[in-house]
Amino acid sequence: MNILTLDDFDLKDKTVFLRVDMNCPIDPDTMEISGTKRIEETIETINALKNSKTVVASHQGRVGNKDYTGMDKHAEMLEEILGRKIKYVEDVIGESARKEIKNLKSGEILMLDNLRLCAEENYEFTPSDAAKTIMVTRLAPLFDLCVLDSFPSAHRAHPSLVGFSHVLPACAGKIVEREVRKLNEIMTVAKAPHVIVLGGSKVSDRLEAIKALIKNGRADHVLLTGLIGNVFMRAQGRIKAPLGIKREEDVVAKAHTLIGEYPDIFSTPVDVAIDRDGSRVEVDVRDLGKDDQIYDLGPKTVEYYNKFIAGAGTVFISGPPGFFEKEEFSYGTRSLLERVANSMATTIVSGGHLTSALKKYGLAQKITHISTAGGALVLYLTGQKLPMIQSLEEAAKRHRSK
Repeated sequence: MNILTLDDFDLKDKTVFLRVDMNCPIDPDTMEISGTKRIEETIETINALKNSKTVVASHQGRVGNKDYTGMDKHAEMLEEILGRKIKYVEDVIGESARKEIKNLKSGEILMLDNLRLCAEENYEFTPSDAAKTIMVTRLAPLFDLCVLDSFPSAHRAHPSLVGFSHVLPACAGKIVEREVRKLNEIMTVAKAPHVIVLGGSKVSDRLEAIKALIKNGRADHVLLTGLIGNVFMRAQGRIKAPLGIKREEDVVAKAHTLIGEYPDIFSTPVDVAIDRDGSRVEVDVRDLGKDDQIYDLGPKTVEYYNKFIAGAGTVFISGPPGFFEKEEFSYGTRSLLERVANSMATTIVSGGHLTSALKKYGLAQKITHISTAGGALVLYLTGQKLPMIQSLEEAAKRHRSK
């Protein structure tokens, strides 16, 4: 590989900035962590740093969203899963955080608060500009090594992902190392037809990725679910009422253009499940009322989509088809995952929510590759360079040239 790993460094007694992705699903009613898969995945790298002074850093949610919280519960969950004491500081770059980092002893672990509490972490930069941010200039002098193990965020160019690695020796953690190796293997053996099943709520990212996947011959059929499915149905005129999402006119127009450019590629739901008086009700898409909220796929859509999945050479599914956290709306997610798991295709499941669903339904062992990454993995499959991976490659070049 063109990146360095933990095996390339002497880790003993070093102070390490470990950027992970503990961006977990959060129950909107209780604000408790409802899926711990991403926390569990950090354990291997943290254990590999057992003789280091490890500072764990992650974001959670986006500013203004319901899942935007502090990291105190993440620290508690990590301590429980890891079985080791986790220090936690309600700070990221201030005096309290810097003092705690300086006072760390070998073998100790400190978790910082949500990185997005720093305004800079909500913007993207070139690596050289990221290195000049307050976050990096304040914290980088306290570290000997930057370990990037946040593959789900690898398509972002935030300071924590490309800034520290610009000024410090840097390597991949265990997750990133494994993802890059495995995905490179899969890309060499993937067979057509390529079936893409897309759900979730990050519409703008998905629209760009869909076009790139099609252009790169990685999407012969695109089966749409979730909010992205609603956007395409709105573009088709099958949903009449506004969806109430950001930049709705723009994203619907882009979806309409994609349908026009690739009319034989896309499939959208034919029936869905809505909530009526607290109960699941399945309706034909044509019978949706203007106030109906879609929470899941219906059985006709699952069977329709299964025809494509059953004949696929490669299936990639990213983003949950429905609000599976609530049992009455879990049918679509569970059913499609079961069909993907039992297909003869090379199968890739991506995204933290779907990873949690696989574990919940006991299907993980039947999948070729499971990644907690969502948008990053989609872009990686198109052959695009991801900013975080690029930053690791540049760090490797600098290290090897010394």
